[in-house]
Order: sequence, then C-alpha cells, then structure tokens
Amino acid sequence: MIETEKKEERVLLIGVELQGMDNFDLSMEELASLAKTAGAVVVDSYRQKREKYDSKTFVGSGKLEEIARMVDAEEITTVIVNNRLTPRQNVNLEEVLGVKVIDRMQLILDIFAMRARSHEGKLQVHLAQLKYLLPRLVGQGIMLSRQAGGIGSRGPGESQLELNRRSVRNQITDIERQLKVVEKNRATVREKRLESGTFKIGLIGYTNAGKSTIMNTLTSKIQYEADELFATLDATTKSIHLGGNLQVTLTDTVGFIQDLPTELVSSFKSTLEESKHVDLLVHVIDASNPYHEEHEKTVLSIMKDLDMEDIPRLTLYNKADLVEDFTPTQTPYALISAKSEDSRENLQALLLDKIKEIFEAFTLRVPFSKSYKIHDLESVAILEDRDYQDDGEVITGYISEKNKWRLEEFYD
Repeated sequence: MIETEKKEERVLLIGVELQGMDNFDLSMEELASLAKTAGAVVVDSYRQKREKYDSKTFVGSGKLEEIARMVDAEEITTVIVNNRLTPRQNVNLEEVLGVKVIDRMQLILDIFAMRARSHEGKLQVHLAQLKYLLPRLVGQGIMLSRQAGGIGSRGPGESQLELNRRSVRNQITDIERQLKVVEKNRATVREKRLESGTFKIGLIGYTNAGKSTIMNTLTSKIQYEADELFATLDATTKSIHLGGNLQVTLTDTVGFIQDLPTELVSSFKSTLEESKHVDLLVHVIDASNPYHEEHEKTVLSIMKDLDMEDIPRLTLYNKADLVEDFTPTQTPYALISAKSEDSRENLQALLLDKIKEIFEAFTLRVPFSKSYKIHDLESVAILEDRDYQDDGEVITGYISEKNKWRLEEFYD
C-alpha cells in the first residue's frame, strides 16, 4: 500500500539575542506563529545570548552540539533560525545537524508562496524567491539538490532550483518584465478609479489584525480570513455603499510584520501602492495582542517609508471582545469587535463620522424641477437633512472638495 499521508514537519526554533536587542521575545513568538501558519509542529525553541553571531555556524560550536542532541532526542525534521543566514552558515548547520535548516526569510517566502492567489502575487513571490536564491547557488550547492519538499521549498520556483545562476538571472529579468506589464495595467485601472470621484478607503495594519474580517463585514462578500499570519496577500478592492447611497471603494492590503525580507518589500511595493492613492486610511490594530504597540510602530514606519503620513487616518482597535481594561497608544481611536452582531452598523457609523470630518459642509436649495438629480448627488455626498418647502427642498450635507462642482448643477 502506498502511503499518501503527509508527515508533519517537527520544528525546532533557534534564536540568538544580541546585547541591546529590542523585541526579541516578540520576534520569537512571531517565528512560532509563522511556522504554524506554514503547517509545522513547533516542538521546542532554543535561545542563546551572544555578543555577536558566529560567522561559521550562527550559534557557536559548543552550543551546536547541544542543539544536535535536541534534534536527535525530539526527532526534529526541520530547524528554523530566527534570522537571515549566510549561505555558509546554512551549509554548516545542515552538515552538523543532519536535517533541513531554513531561516526566517525562507519561512516567510514560503508562506507567501502558499498565499499568493493572483497572477501578479505569484510572480512577485517567484521573483523574491529567485533573488533570495541567487547568492546561494554557489559552493556546495546548498538547496540545489533539495527536492524534499515541505516548508522552505514551496512555490512556483522549486522545479527550477537546479538551474545555474545565469538561468536564474534570466528568469529574474523575465519576471520583472512581466511585472512591469501588470503594473502598467494596474496603473490604468487606478487612474480610472481616481478620475471617478469615488471616495477611496484603504485598510492597513499588522498581519492578523482583522482587516479581512472588517472587509467582509462591510461588503458582505467572503474573502479568505483566518487566525494566522498573512491570510491575505493580494490587494483586493471592492465597492460598497455607506449610509444611504454614498459609494466608496474599500481596499484590503497585505499585512505587515517585523523584519519583512527586503526581497519581499520591493516585490510588494506595487501592492502597497494601492494604499497610497486613498482618501482615508483605516489602521486596524489587534487590541488583544500584548505586542500591539510594537505592531503599530512597524506599520507607522512603513507608512512613513511610503510617504503615506499625510493621508487622513482612522485608528481601529479590533478584537475588543478579547480584552479587558484596554489602554490605547494611538489617539483618537475606536475600540470595536469586527465579529460582533452589530459590527456592520458600528463600522459604517465610524467611517461616516470620519468622512464628514474630511468633507466640507454644504447647504443647497433644490427646486422640484431638479429634484431628479439628487439621486446622483447621493452617490458622492452625505445628505444629512432634507427640509421640504413650497418651492422645493433645502438639503444640508457634506461633500468632498473635488466633488463640489456637482453642486453647481442645482444652481439656476
């Protein structure tokens, strides 16, 4: 009988804490979550304090023997190091430990390969994997013969890992060319969206903060959501109505994480570009996560890098049902639970209040002969009050500066 059951990978995590290192515990917890997301069983973790990383084996020869004994005793199949390994360190660790060794970067690339749904997403992951592989296609052929499968070997690129460096460079050039075409098409769609005058909202935040749940709540359409890291990878834009007929677009983007590999930051810049062209950024934060303050700092620093600091922002602390006595670090803010029964109404009200702050107030007298135009106005404006009089109606509301010209249609 052929055994088809897939064996779970038993993983040992290794972390080295240097002097003055911030957020080491957060980083190790995140590594465990990443490993679980990739489908591994985290058996144990090994931590060490050092002044600097060992150039040959990352941890030092004495400790390496200790780790090798743990690998044997616990029947470990994969060792994951919470750092970027040099090709030399990777080879040396695999030789001594006798099992597959991958680093944090390979693990994240692997999860991205699992999550990529669109053609562009798959191209971006493939490109990042090839850029990561290129310096490793030397010497003893690390990973070249690794056809074993499992974590660290997934994705569109695995069958090509036997190719030489020139071939990989050619592939990189080819994928970059394809991505330019995709980006051109994306820019065309974005321009049309910008021209439409529709108010644009972008969801941004740390991975697993609840962005997709909020997206699904507001749109009533199902997008993949799960309590794991990087459940969403491709930017998704949907059109919704907020209170009355006000039409807005909502974009959900890839979540952020500490130490995102540079190969991925450059690859996914185009996905994040979607959030640069919005009128309102909704920063979603997991209030139940003890490290939420560090998460916020990571997101805010990436926003700074992308020149997005000037975009109006609404801060939403999500998962209120999982916390008691919550103290926010960002103000102004709203504390919500996207999974509560009344979350849709609450979210719509919060967004409308914020949009009113951005829009400008107006008062408009509309004769009955032009009342048929009000329906179109409702798609771009928030109508607060309609006072019916003998010769028509007086409308008060809010409208964006770029759509104020729409009011001129009602003037005699």
